[in-house]
Amino acid sequence: MTLLKGVPKSMIYRLLRTGQVRVNGKRAKPDTRLVDGDTLRIPPVRVAERLEERAPASGLVASVADAIIFEDKHFLVIDKPAGVASHGGSGVSHGAIELLRAARPQEHLELAHRLDRDTSGVLVFARTRAGLTGLQAAIRAGEVTKQYLCLMLGHPAKAKFDVNAPLLKSVLQGGERMVRVADNGKPSLTFFREMEQYPSARLMQATLGTGRTHQIRVHAAHIGHPLAGDPKYGDREMNKRYREMGLNRMFLHASHMSFDLDGRAYSFSAPLPDDLKDFLDVLAVKGKRLVWMQEKSRTDF
Repeated sequence: MTLLKGVPKSMIYRLLRTGQVRVNGKRAKPDTRLVDGDTLRIPPVRVAERLEERAPASGLVASVADAIIFEDKHFLVIDKPAGVASHGGSGVSHGAIELLRAARPQEHLELAHRLDRDTSGVLVFARTRAGLTGLQAAIRAGEVTKQYLCLMLGHPAKAKFDVNAPLLKSVLQGGERMVRVADNGKPSLTFFREMEQYPSARLMQATLGTGRTHQIRVHAAHIGHPLAGDPKYGDREMNKRYREMGLNRMFLHASHMSFDLDGRAYSFSAPLPDDLKDFLDVLAVKGKRLVWMQEKSRTDF
């Protein structure tokens, strides 16, 4: 931080995410620790690029503070609302971490992992160095259970199945992240299990075997059953019809996360939020007509 004094943390995290900070020629991560002899490369940061620091709106601060579901010596956990980014940057002034720091100015809080902006649910922050490094080490070792609820379009052939397909991440010219299935990608595994049946869709529980960017979304699209409301990998026509029925965002919710640390078992859960529950109620009634319309459109040709 001393080398970039005065530069907002959100910009520093953006430099790290985009691979512009290097240690010994390799991409540095937020938890990378320097040792004697390391070569550090930091890109030039012009004063004109610095993000203007503005206090977040009090309503946003309150909404995130009210979403706290657990806290102890090491961790603070929220049920993150959809539409709130995990951290600021890429056009977002304040994410959940900045809002929590504004709500708890006397505390030291660090983001332990991330959720996409449109994904609601369990998001964990570390209050101690031991909590941060311990949880991140457990994530790297595959010792953390992460489960999501998602609405998958169509009717998968089986109620319980795995998707084992390597994923390759790329960053487009504008900074947008895209992920696709590719033989030279990183090994990626998702376990899907049917929870409820709806006309034209299935409510699924997705358990991560690995934790790649956009993993559930890309794996779902790869097998021909993309997530409802997914603007990047989803079905544009179905997304439009679902919007008309009241689904105004991607149907993906981080429902559960559990791990062990220093002999203690941690388990956090967040129920499906009201907007998604309300949409399921509508889908149960109006979904039958949607299926009828789809079938009719096919027979008309």
